[in-house]
Amino acid sequence: MINQNKPDFTQHPPRSVRVRLGGYAHLPRLLDKARATLRGKNADYHYNCPLDGHFFEFTGISARKMLAAVKTGKSDTEMLAWVGKNTKRTAFQIASWSAWIEQHGPGGNEGHVWLAGVLKKIGPKRTDVRSFSDLLDLDDYVSFGGKG
Repeated sequence: MINQNKPDFTQHPPRSVRVRLGGYAHLPRLLDKARATLRGKNADYHYNCPLDGHFFEFTGISARKMLAAVKTGKSDTEMLAWVGKNTKRTAFQIASWSAWIEQHGPGGNEGHVWLAGVLKKIGPKRTDVRSFSDLLDLDDYVSFGGKG
């Protein structure tokens, strides 16, 4: 069984961007990456990547401050309360942002070319990957033995 309080990304991926905590998409994945980074078990997963940056920009919480809070050993529920105390976002804003982050894609031509290159390697027959969330779910699956 996976111990989410002590994630080891050499054994399993973080939770999907689509998993929500308190309405926030990506927050559980972000917490997994922070915990794994603190343990030195983050493998190829990077805390404070550009996708994480969207969460930090939206909430106004810094990556450094979030990592320090995670380091205290707080549970997901305690971290959600901590996020609530450190941001002024409303439920409507959180729901809107979460819907956006789940569908956020590469945008311009360079991003689409990059996405196509990654798909060519991990899921060359996939035609349904449109967003970064889609890509991360597929990459996590393939990285741990699934076939794209």
